[in-house]
Amino acid sequence: MTTDRELDRLVAAALDEDAPWGDLTSETLIPAEATAAAALVAREPGVLSGSDAFRTAFRLVEPAIAVEFRVRDGERFAAGQVLATVDGPARGVLTAERVGLNLVQRMSGIATLTAEYVAAVAGSHARIVDTRKTTPGLRSLERRAVRDGGGRNHRRSLSDAVMAKDNHLAVLTAGGLDLATALRQARDRLGHTVHLEVEVDRLDQIDAVLAGGADTIMLDNFSLADLAAGVERIAGRAIVEASGGVNLDTVAAIAATGVDVISVGALTHSVRSLDLGLDLDVHPAGAAAP
Repeated sequence: MTTDRELDRLVAAALDEDAPWGDLTSETLIPAEATAAAALVAREPGVLSGSDAFRTAFRLVEPAIAVEFRVRDGERFAAGQVLATVDGPARGVLTAERVGLNLVQRMSGIATLTAEYVAAVAGSHARIVDTRKTTPGLRSLERRAVRDGGGRNHRRSLSDAVMAKDNHLAVLTAGGLDLATALRQARDRLGHTVHLEVEVDRLDQIDAVLAGGADTIMLDNFSLADLAAGVERIAGRAIVEASGGVNLDTVAAIAATGVDVISVGALTHSVRSLDLGLDLDVHPAGAAAP
């Protein structure tokens, strides 16, 4: 969950990047007394996410700007629908516009794509989850966008859980210990609340990983037949996660193998920002808004 303090920090950094010494264009061309009314309009259908970031961009630039959303995060909208209205000092609206749009467009793109994956596995018990392949600095917002799209979150960071991949396992067994013993010794060093996940790339690794006490076993780049065989071999003794080769064309078949979790890096690392626009009218000082 993104705290208000973290949200302010993230959005403030984006604003500092975009206008490090102020908005020269608006300060030169727009009278200080001018006001603006704007509408956030969907150019295509989707699922909303990022409303808090959008609102925060305008608040940090000019607290007098009012932002009112007509659609909530996690709700679907149609092309042409007005998602929010913005009213206030024109200079502030113009200065915050791009940062606010960038954030809400990207987060809505993630939520929309996630919703497609979730719909594709409907009827199975598989969960769609994200990965750490997020935009540096924006992980909290992007994880929220995945949840807004109906997905779930994987570990937030390297500090949250143990995930042993092939290189970790190579180091762990370098001293001559078998994999099961090495994992048990590692398990003994962990706190009782720490989750242990182990990645395997062959069916014959599963028994040793189970004996080592893994809570989750990730079947990485397995064929559909091997995924089904892996689920059967694990037999409920650990959570089964599928990873690798996941896209909208393959995810339903992967879910049908009986896996519990499907991790999808594409939700955040290659998503397309949704097409949203801010239609704006600037009113000179003393002019009444329409």
